[in-house]
Amino acid sequence: MKTSRFLSTRHVWWGAWAALAVSAAGIALYSVPAYLTGDPTQSKIPINPDVALHYLSITIHALPASLLLLLGPLQFVPALRNRYGKLHRVVGRVYMVSVVIASVAAILAATFSVDGISVQVAFYLLTAAWLYSLAQAYRAIRRGQIQLHRIWMIRNYALSFAAVLLRGFLILGLAARSRYEWLTFDDVYTTSTWASILVSAGAAEWFIVQRTLKPLARNRRPESAPSPQKGQL
Repeated sequence: MKTSRFLSTRHVWWGAWAALAVSAAGIALYSVPAYLTGDPTQSKIPINPDVALHYLSITIHALPASLLLLLGPLQFVPALRNRYGKLHRVVGRVYMVSVVIASVAAILAATFSVDGISVQVAFYLLTAAWLYSLAQAYRAIRRGQIQLHRIWMIRNYALSFAAVLLRGFLILGLAARSRYEWLTFDDVYTTSTWASILVSAGAAEWFIVQRTLKPLARNRRPESAPSPQKGQL
């Protein structure tokens, strides 16, 4: 009974990983071609016509961001991580550099954005959390704290995955807009931006509790209570 339950749970987690990897790859491969043309009219994001560097900043953000979306899921496969440790470290370095480049470009892109202050603040906060979680992950692995490194990388990739959720929420929002005329595109985009960040961050914390903290707490033996001293109640 326990074995079948374990296998069922394992299949659920692998199914979730496959869905994450496929959707991340789909968005990455869908986004990249538009920014390889050098044509601002092909941009998936509205371009500020008054700032020539806006399209360039989006392009510099989109290319490494797409790469790290593709690489991220591979880093969470235990068999690959344990068997090919050197490859894991090389891919990790590429991922880290990609996050840094994409983050700097994201700050510029958000500054030049024409989507309003709410969206700008959302992207500023996302970028800050993205860089902070990466720095903490790097700090942990340098200290040999492997489990803590994995926890911070889960958080970091979840924030990366917000780009995928943003597209999904946009599709749902635009479908709702076609039915409810009072909804504007700005409403849909702003809501989708904040929802993608909050859902990604929340899902990461839930995953960390379920897959890391709960098993650790379950396997930890309770400390035996000290024997009462003579004369004590």
